[in-house]
Amino acid sequence: MPERQPARVTGRVAMHRDGYAFVVPERPIEGIEGDIFIPPDAVRNAMHGDQVLARIRRVDRSARAEGEILSILERAHPTVVGTFRIRRRRYWVEPHDERLGHWVEIPRGYELPPPASATDRIGAAPPEVHSAEDLEGMIVNAEILEFPRRDEPPVGRVIEVLGRREDFGVDVEIVIRKHHIPHRFPPEVLEQAQGIPNVISRAELAARRDFRSLDVVTIDGETARDFDDAVWVDRIENGNFLLHVHIADVSHYVRPGTPIDCEAALRGTSVYFPDRAVPMLPLELSTDICSLAPHVDRLVMSVLLEIDPHGDVVSTEFVRGVIRSAERMTYTNVHLILEGDAGLRERYAPLVERFELMRELAMILNRKRMQRGSIDFDLPEPLIEFDEFGEMVGIRRSPRNIAHRIIEEFMLVANEAVAAHLLGAAVASLYRVHEAPDPNKVLEFEEMAAQFGVSLGLQPVRARRFPNLVRTSDGRKIRKDIILEGEGLRVSSRDYQKLIRRIEGKPEERILHYLMLRSLKQARYSEENLGHFALAAPVYTHFTSPIRRYPDLVVHRILGGLLDESPPELDAERLAKIARACSETERRAAEAERELVEWKKLNFMAERLGDEFPALIIHTTKFGFFVELEELFVEGFVPLETLAGDRFGYHETSRAIVGARTRKRYGIGDRIRVRLDRVDARERSLQFSVVAGRS
Repeated sequence: MPERQPARVTGRVAMHRDGYAFVVPERPIEGIEGDIFIPPDAVRNAMHGDQVLARIRRVDRSARAEGEILSILERAHPTVVGTFRIRRRRYWVEPHDERLGHWVEIPRGYELPPPASATDRIGAAPPEVHSAEDLEGMIVNAEILEFPRRDEPPVGRVIEVLGRREDFGVDVEIVIRKHHIPHRFPPEVLEQAQGIPNVISRAELAARRDFRSLDVVTIDGETARDFDDAVWVDRIENGNFLLHVHIADVSHYVRPGTPIDCEAALRGTSVYFPDRAVPMLPLELSTDICSLAPHVDRLVMSVLLEIDPHGDVVSTEFVRGVIRSAERMTYTNVHLILEGDAGLRERYAPLVERFELMRELAMILNRKRMQRGSIDFDLPEPLIEFDEFGEMVGIRRSPRNIAHRIIEEFMLVANEAVAAHLLGAAVASLYRVHEAPDPNKVLEFEEMAAQFGVSLGLQPVRARRFPNLVRTSDGRKIRKDIILEGEGLRVSSRDYQKLIRRIEGKPEERILHYLMLRSLKQARYSEENLGHFALAAPVYTHFTSPIRRYPDLVVHRILGGLLDESPPELDAERLAKIARACSETERRAAEAERELVEWKKLNFMAERLGDEFPALIIHTTKFGFFVELEELFVEGFVPLETLAGDRFGYHETSRAIVGARTRKRYGIGDRIRVRLDRVDARERSLQFSVVAGRS
């Protein structure tokens, strides 16, 4: 028989700074678990993030694959941000991202950038430089002219000088360029945006449903500048609710194929940093013409729903409309009104009854969603606080109240209604999908949950009894009563929901929430309706944020085409490309936002060396354990060797660190007091030690 040819696969390279890499396949490969390991001598000239063609050389018994990179299909880094260095009379850029591995050589004559334009930065103006010596130690952005080959480093030229690493705002500039987030609007985009009239024509008003007589309101955070959605609720004679969800009609202003549309598709989403944002649309649209500001006429796409007292949608209508928002409300003020604040109830007296109806309907919708098994991860988010000079002064829990719940429930039911309508109309569309979790990930979660005495209570689809050993995805063997076959686990969102209710208010709640999230797949965009596991929704899409998300704009065009009886020319192949691109830009934005928050946390903690903090143990390893500071949402590591008073070791069965003589135990969920001993800027990590007598 002829020898079977090794499999070839395309995917993204994930480099490690020690020289080896992994190829993350575009699609799962049958018979292979996880990513493909690439040893250092088989990486070739690939850089982190590159799209490559790889060959699988061998697969071990645990289904782990090893391979080699054959060719580079697409480079991920046309530019590299890093520190300018002068070494042995040669110029280099040391990448900010160590995974890139190679320093970029800058030939003489290419070290000084062209004059910066006013749109080069979203922050302060860059410093002036006159020579390479002025650049030493500064953060620069370099365009790669020649990528690495054989033993030769990449070659580039400096195109921007951002400043010193410690300069105000440079951290944001670095993150934007590291993740290649488009942050300059091309001249043709700005020209088009500035040419859009800010007055709605009489003909356009006449062609739309007029909602301007209704006391429609927006409800957003205090610092919000763009307002996508406005809402209104009433009760009708039969006891049902009327819910209006009005969404900014961005599709009226942004036409397919125009410069603004092409730029919006490239960006995919707005990116929100703690102190600024990189918008998807020019400000002329995002904070002006399209934004549903109070007391001005604005064009909208409207979802009109009749909902019965059980939370069932009994009728739907979709129309192009025009509104005039009565008030720009904040989550805080709506919450205070509903809590009985006398001053605010008097100030907004005409709206108080409307807000009370909103609360009533939101709670009905929430109960309905919970009954069908929707998972509600109500995790606290860190909120970075700044003083009047823009300096970070603290980290606190982001507030969340009934007003957040109102808007969340109204947007969810509107998105579902639009998705169901498009699916029923049998038109090609975009969906927001969340697939059922991988059985191996669920088994790993079950093993961890067992340490806390809880379980998802899963049932196998098909099972037969084996010796009580199951091999996890990382090769470890764990005890289980059964091995699951065929389709694997019968797991539903309701299993997760029930567990969330059981651990509510317990010390381990936050840890188990985090572990549950890790066991689930990432939501993404797709041209296929695959349902939404976490929401327990048979069909779902994104419709309610077209100012900041490109998929929502696409869905608006599809719905608008149905209303106009002229659906846009979007086939499944074109939608699949849009879905992949938008999923990638969404992940890019999330990674950039998370990285900057972690960076700011690190800088904030650097000034607190020696301080003590209450903490929670969130993960244990054979080298020590990770803690989260309870008041600051900051994570760090406590090395095993810093534990005093005994010789401590890691017990894999209990996932605890235990003293050999005293039997002193450190386990997940334990509350202790720690001291900050070290801040490692290069590793971006914090090292703590347990405060003696305070654990």
